[in-house]
Amino acid sequence: MHILLIEPDTVLAQLYIQALEGVGQHTVSYIMSAEAAIHTADRKRPDVVVLEMQLVGHNGVAFLQEFRSYADWLDIPVIMHTWASPTHLQEFEEALKEMGVAAHLYKPQTTLHQLITVIDNYARVSA
Repeated sequence: MHILLIEPDTVLAQLYIQALEGVGQHTVSYIMSAEAAIHTADRKRPDVVVLEMQLVGHNGVAFLQEFRSYADWLDIPVIMHTWASPTHLQEFEEALKEMGVAAHLYKPQTTLHQLITVIDNYARVSA
């Protein structure tokens, strides 16, 4: 399974990549910005996108709007893995669902095992 990881924190990204590729069934394309993520997805279609909403330049919402504008990518699950708390995002819940956010994981409360489990579950559903 191919994962597009959009994460501005390089230390966290390396930890996620090691964990995801370490289970042996994942490949990861790591990108720090929304703009580069679109180009990367175009070169190699991801099975799942893991997105930090708080990005430099374009934010995660801008990425989602552009990403979902491509018909070929409408069925790709997007997992929001972010520092934005569930309480903060509650008012945007309906809009995020409309943009195809399959799950919201709050980084301070999510273990690597939980992240991998959610990714695997959504990848199976979309397959």
